[in-house]
Amino acid sequence: MEQFDGWTPVETVQADDLVAAPLRRLAALFDHDGGHWPAGELPPLAHWLYFLPEAPQSTIGVDGHPARGAALPPIEAPRRMWAGGRLTFHAPLPIGARAERRSIVTDAKVKDGRSGRLTFVTVRHTVVIDGATAIVEEQDLVFRGAGNGTPPPAPADPRVAEAKQPVQFDATALFRFSALTFNAHRIHYDRPYAQEEELYPDLVVHGPYQAMLLADHLLRERRGTRLTHFSFRGARPLFVDRAAALNLAGDGSVALWTTDQDGCACMEAEAQTA
Repeated sequence: MEQFDGWTPVETVQADDLVAAPLRRLAALFDHDGGHWPAGELPPLAHWLYFLPEAPQSTIGVDGHPARGAALPPIEAPRRMWAGGRLTFHAPLPIGARAERRSIVTDAKVKDGRSGRLTFVTVRHTVVIDGATAIVEEQDLVFRGAGNGTPPPAPADPRVAEAKQPVQFDATALFRFSALTFNAHRIHYDRPYAQEEELYPDLVVHGPYQAMLLADHLLRERRGTRLTHFSFRGARPLFVDRAAALNLAGDGSVALWTTDQDGCACMEAEAQTA
């Protein structure tokens, strides 16, 4: 992290009770009863409903994100995006357990690309129960300057899904997911801001929302599946009120991806199963 001389990563620790209520709300958002989820424990990626940001309202920026604080490098770029990540599942997260998440920046790089200067930050989260590691997660964050959020044209994804589920995101669904995860980024619920300030054509579907739906799609299609690893990355933005789909192919190593109305891949994921 030589590009941030004088800054040293700081570990943060946050505790939470893995109560059942957020899971019921997630099932309601997904429009099912959670019957294909593992009994008595959190389904994969549902730990994102816990350890939520608790920044005071006075520290929330124009874009809806809280001030970055000492846990992140001193990055001046105004735009922030959760671009992807990798997770290893070591043990279940029982509903009702007291858990702890330990977080620290492990990498930070500044690069110049076609869309301008980008800063890539990797944050490692370790979820611990009773002193034992349950999940190790690396999150990839990208910081960039102001720019056009409209994606360039792209060809349709050539892969053939073995299991495909149509899905359509509307503004209400995006608002409910934002509320469920205490995510105030305005591109997900404030249409004038998304279009006029960040120059997107419409509201943007959350990357984590798509990733959670893909994991849920796998559990619904392959009942009893247990994930050992899950990785995901955003390939292009997905917008509200357009036809979309969840796609699945493969066995053992399972490819998962969302597609937009043109058949272009938006969120791509890979799951390893036991």
